[in-house]
Amino acid sequence: MAYAQHPKKTGLPREVVKWLQNLDLSFYPKNVRRDFSNGYLVAEMFSRYHPEDFPMHSYDKGSSLSAKQWNWSQIERFLQRKKLHVMKEAIYGTIHCKPGAAELVVQEIYTILTNIKGFQGPKTDFTDQEYQEQLPMVARSTASKAIKNNLRITEIMAEPNISTNQTKAEAIIRRHLELKAAERAYNPGHFKGKSTMAQLAATSLLSSYQGDQCSGSSASVGTSSSEFHISYSFSTKTNTVDPLVLCAEMHRLVSADFDGN
Repeated sequence: MAYAQHPKKTGLPREVVKWLQNLDLSFYPKNVRRDFSNGYLVAEMFSRYHPEDFPMHSYDKGSSLSAKQWNWSQIERFLQRKKLHVMKEAIYGTIHCKPGAAELVVQEIYTILTNIKGFQGPKTDFTDQEYQEQLPMVARSTASKAIKNNLRITEIMAEPNISTNQTKAEAIIRRHLELKAAERAYNPGHFKGKSTMAQLAATSLLSSYQGDQCSGSSASVGTSSSEFHISYSFSTKTNTVDPLVLCAEMHRLVSADFDGN
């Protein structure tokens, strides 16, 4: 027995969803980010209020980058002619399927066409940062995945300049590192590495030979025959000493004891 699927969340206010349903569009947008990307549905929305300015036969239903740019260029010319404002960053984000961009454009168009001013678009930078912050730390994107999620192939096709895309990638990586730093500050115990066997052995040796006096970067070690000064590197992250340096000092210490005897 087949069951009807529940409609996916659109990210739009209930009033805007009802308004879209009453417009009798050629198809209902199930995926807002994808279905509004090429601008065809946006042109249909305007054609219900300005049919003389939006002959639908001049708009392309395709999903290619050229079809998107052609449709949106016509829409932007109409907006400029009528002195209507839709955020250009939101239009750019809608073309390239950026998170939150299409929702913002639809709400702005709803306000323009209905003159109902009660909606404020979501404050977003059109990245997946908000979504990443909702995930557990182990499920969040790596640096390479963050670039893939936030730098679309259509952006590279529309602007093939290497320097421009490199700057965008660097900004994504910088934002990713800031998020990782915030994770470490919020939950430092999750990132604390476990000591290796060599580090544990070195720490055990140090505690057995070390005297009462201990400074930040050196320790005075005393034996039955003589006193030796051992220098070691101290790690604040693992709270242990460098095992290679300490083992070398221990070997020198034991050799000196045997020679003295």
